[in-house]
Amino acid sequence: MNNLIVYLNAERVGTLEQDDSGLLQFSYDQTWLEKPHAIPLSRSLPLQSKPFPGRKARPFFAGILPEAGPREKIAAILGISDTNDFAMLQSIGGECAGAVSLLQEGTMPTYPKHTRHRELTEPELQQVIAELPSRPLMAGMDGLRLSLAGAQDKLPVISHDKGICLPLGDTPSTHILKPEPDRFPGLATNEIFCMTLAQAVGLNVPNTRHRWIGKKPCIVVQRYDRVTDEDGSITRLHQEDFCQALGFPPERKYQAEGGPTLSDCISLLREWSTAPVLDIPGFINSLIFNVLIGNADAHGKNHSLLYSGGERRLAPCYDLVSTLAWPDISRSLAMTIGGCKSVNAFTIGDWKKMAKQTALGWPMIRERMGESCHRVLNALGEVLARTREYNETMAQLLRETIVNRAGRMLKALSGQDP
Repeated sequence: MNNLIVYLNAERVGTLEQDDSGLLQFSYDQTWLEKPHAIPLSRSLPLQSKPFPGRKARPFFAGILPEAGPREKIAAILGISDTNDFAMLQSIGGECAGAVSLLQEGTMPTYPKHTRHRELTEPELQQVIAELPSRPLMAGMDGLRLSLAGAQDKLPVISHDKGICLPLGDTPSTHILKPEPDRFPGLATNEIFCMTLAQAVGLNVPNTRHRWIGKKPCIVVQRYDRVTDEDGSITRLHQEDFCQALGFPPERKYQAEGGPTLSDCISLLREWSTAPVLDIPGFINSLIFNVLIGNADAHGKNHSLLYSGGERRLAPCYDLVSTLAWPDISRSLAMTIGGCKSVNAFTIGDWKKMAKQTALGWPMIRERMGESCHRVLNALGEVLARTREYNETMAQLLRETIVNRAGRMLKALSGQDP
């Protein structure tokens, strides 16, 4: 029997075990269950003494690991099977999304004031960026145990006035560094444009900036699940994505694969958020925004819940990208809108059907659609001016695309065919 100790920040929460046949099991420690401030790791793993079998535990724990190509490359580097969640967590589960760390029995967690990191010079940073496509999360580098979900090359880092550092062991990071992949030219400008636009129209988004590392365009995203105190110590805030909260494994993040639907997401917020009256409208605003920018990839792992101060709230938006910028990316929505599968979801009947399916009411949806269109159109000029220096062609394409899409939505709302 192999086991890993699961921590939330520096507090021991439970044990993840793998038996000789490879099956997982998670159990909360009794001492954690007895603490007045104890919270569950996940909505899908409620506080209880009875152990959770692998089918219940896997969606959460597999959900903090990288996916697809990066996962396969990491497995090859580490000499493990890419289907072995436990071995992957054992190797790279020191610094994960949320407040979770997985450590070997007997290894104590790093306390905020005793963090370990490695400063990177500019040439070293350029080398790291160059290696990321073949060495995701810098797996196998001495002292690093970093994990992030998703299929894009990215790296948790500590960013401060003096530069960028790599967190060692289970030291928490502060930012996520995302170099532009060669197969999606213009992605860095696309994401900074969409994130800047989202912030301009009032969506809750983390601070994001563009940065050149050598000749490689990158974006640096401030982690919303980390808080840096005045003394420089970093505290983790717990979070989980919607797939984890609903008990869907990462390979079922799309509705077409049996993953979450919009109704599932609204029900989750209605039942689990401590402020559904705020979070449900916030989620709907992000849904409308994703349609306006042409983002077909807003799946169940691209929405999260943030746990802080006893509250469970919709996390800030992230991974906002106009996927229409690349013709070979699917135009099918990750979650259908009233049965509409196309990212060109401008038929009012589909939105009315979605409003009925989610019990939200059409008047509220209609009002937010109109407001979103006007806010986006009013903000586009300023956002273009702030981002065009990074990639003029991409920035102009996004402006034209979004103007067209907002116009189609407004026309549909006026009662005319788009």
